[in-house]
Amino acid sequence: MDRLSLLGIVLVLGAIFGGQLVEGGQLDTLLNGAAAIIVFGGTLGAGLLQFSLPEARRALAIASWVFSPPTFNFSEGTEKVVSWSIQTRRFGLIGLEKQAELENDDFLRKGLQLIADGSEKEAIRDIMEMELNLREQRDLQAARVFESMGGYAPTIGIIGAVMGLIHVMTNLSAPETLGAGIATAFVATVYGVGLANLVLLPMAGKLRSTIHQRYQYHEMMLEGFLSIVQGHNPLAIRLRLESYLR
Repeated sequence: MDRLSLLGIVLVLGAIFGGQLVEGGQLDTLLNGAAAIIVFGGTLGAGLLQFSLPEARRALAIASWVFSPPTFNFSEGTEKVVSWSIQTRRFGLIGLEKQAELENDDFLRKGLQLIADGSEKEAIRDIMEMELNLREQRDLQAARVFESMGGYAPTIGIIGAVMGLIHVMTNLSAPETLGAGIATAFVATVYGVGLANLVLLPMAGKLRSTIHQRYQYHEMMLEGFLSIVQGHNPLAIRLRLESYLR
């Protein structure tokens, strides 16, 4: 669990509900079923309308990265590449075949297998760069699902507000229903703006950051693979990859 993301959620909820209490309001005034249906349902529907099913599935799959992002240790990655380089000097490139079987990261596993199979440097570069770029594009598109819904949510909130006001105007002869209609109008706006700026857009930003970090990590490892194929000295490989360290 990413503690920083959890802290962010706590601060968001604390600020909203705490501010409501400080102003002397009641917490239950922020709970409105009709507004929630309009905003959450409308935002989800608009997002599904814009994107394809595979994109929506991928967005759902990587949503967990907001609270449990994959970790990429650049220092450990550098040490891995150096150890693989030393191993190839002792046992040849074929020695990396067993390392490929032990590697959990499928990108690294493919790279090691290509090296062990004796692939040329340019072939390895072309294959791995294509996969690297396609992965990044696919996941960035998935992050745009949340970014796009963040753009729709405030507008859906306004729609909810207008619908609430319409309800109020059509029931002026029944004063007892005016309060509920006005509440729906204002709460729908709060839901729309809050959902966009406190949930969806921050989620999209966090996902983009994680995707970029993963790209840099795999880019570093690819540079290491190419250095191994070219037979570079382990010390030279370490110095080359240290430029990626943070």
